[in-house]
Amino acid sequence: MGSPDAVGITLRQLAERCGAELAGDGDVVIDRVATLDSAGEGAIAFLSNPKYRGRLAGTRASAVIVAPGDAQATALPRLVTTNPYAAYARIAAMLHPAQAPLPGVHPTAVVAASARVAASAAIGAHAVIGERTRIGERAEVGAGTVLGEDCSIDNDCLLHPRVVVYARSAIGPRTIVHSGAVIGADGFGMAEQDGRWLKIPQLGRVVVGADVEIGANTTIDRGAIGDTVVEDDVKLDNLIQVGHNCHIGAHTAIAGCVGIAGSTTIGRNCKIGGAAMISGHLEIPDGTVISAATGVFDSIRSPGVYTGTFPALPHREWRRVAAATRRLRSILERLRALERARDTEET
Repeated sequence: MGSPDAVGITLRQLAERCGAELAGDGDVVIDRVATLDSAGEGAIAFLSNPKYRGRLAGTRASAVIVAPGDAQATALPRLVTTNPYAAYARIAAMLHPAQAPLPGVHPTAVVAASARVAASAAIGAHAVIGERTRIGERAEVGAGTVLGEDCSIDNDCLLHPRVVVYARSAIGPRTIVHSGAVIGADGFGMAEQDGRWLKIPQLGRVVVGADVEIGANTTIDRGAIGDTVVEDDVKLDNLIQVGHNCHIGAHTAIAGCVGIAGSTTIGRNCKIGGAAMISGHLEIPDGTVISAATGVFDSIRSPGVYTGTFPALPHREWRRVAAATRRLRSILERLRALERARDTEET
């Protein structure tokens, strides 16, 4: 977890460590990050969104991070980089390093005799570790977290309190799982027979790669036969549902409240906006961007930006638009009739 205790570093050192160009006094000491509005002495702020450019002149930060196009807009000591937001992320990690947990198993934790827990791992209060489960070096298992049997939690993983990982799930190194997440629950597999539902055993696993982050209360269902796979460096926000046998490609980022039905494959480097709905058994290619609240009901063949929502309007205007939308079929039929009549007259 991030530490509030900051570490002072000169701006010159920050420039060297994050590969930015230094402009101005490199000896100024920076001990924290802040927004342009809230920054004071000792803080470094950043400007990455042009709509906040007007706030640069009034900031009280000791230094700022800017793009080359904004380098002359301030006389403050500054770091100049083509990606100010990424530089801010690196600097925030330098100034506020994570606190290493104290290794060991809390007295109230329940660890199966056949489990293997690295000596450098930390197991929190009332955690439960199932039979034959392996916990890697420097991994942290938070209070109340439950790991089923035959799980694999790799080195440097962080499982926050109250995570549930069902049996045989595998989580790769340096992955972070936030509270309330459930990894490996049964997928929604049912066969209908004679008006009733017959449960289909869910025999697969969940396999999570390295450097993944899984948000609070996100759920990833185990595969029905094969595995549900989340590749390296995938970032999942809070309250996401990933159905059984889905495959999410590396470096894809998915915002909160997205629902992905089973057996859908999402490519690498995709971006999916909040509350998008994705049907099952679809394929989405690498590099696709899906806007917030968009419904995807067919496979996408070519990468691009896809949007299926209607922007907010004042309610009365929205009602007029909705009413007009319901009349589109009749309007189109009348238009075609007029075109046919015109064509007849012309001939």
